Amino acid sequence: MSVAILAAEFLTRMAQNLQPDQPSASEQYLGEDMTTYIQWNNDRAREIIAAHALFDGAALPILHALQFEFGFIHEEAIPLIADALNLSRAEVHGIVTFYHDFRRDPAGRHVLKLCRAEACQSMNGTGVAQDLLATLGISWGETTPDGSLTVEGVYCLGLCACAPSALYDGEPIGRLTLDTLADVVREARAP
Repeated sequence: MSVAILAAEFLTRMAQNLQPDQPSASEQYLGEDMTTYIQWNNDRAREIIAAHALFDGAALPILHALQFEFGFIHEEAIPLIADALNLSRAEVHGIVTFYHDFRRDPAGRHVLKLCRAEACQSMNGTGVAQDLLATLGISWGETTPDGSLTVEGVYCLGLCACAPSALYDGEPIGRLTLDTLADVVREARAP
């Protein structure tokens, strides 16, 4: 689980006055695997925004909490956040588009983050990634037509000694090959 998700969950717990062993609303929807999100809902989004709006620098905690709940930042969230924080829509849009971890569209059931940094490039990470994307018929940041896998580029996972590397649903994979990635795709498409 990413630090951003943990931070959003911590702030949500604080706002909801939850004890560590009580499930939050997010956990009730997501369960343990955290791969299922609820459908966009303006009322629920307003609740999340209100729960975080009084924090200093509330924009990022709100955005993380919304993505944690819905799996992405819906376009309708931009004016809601702007109104709550007295920011312009352009400012909120700028925050969403500046940080690469915020999604503008829902991700697939599984997310594969392929490293595109220099160490992975030097170990043919670029070629392996291009072959995978061509095989799947998608581009960077897109989801397969069956909704099973989203492939994203990231810059340095800190796994340079195991280059080329990736994260599959948050789990590191090193020394990637086309065979390794074929196994990942098979697992992502399994029912």
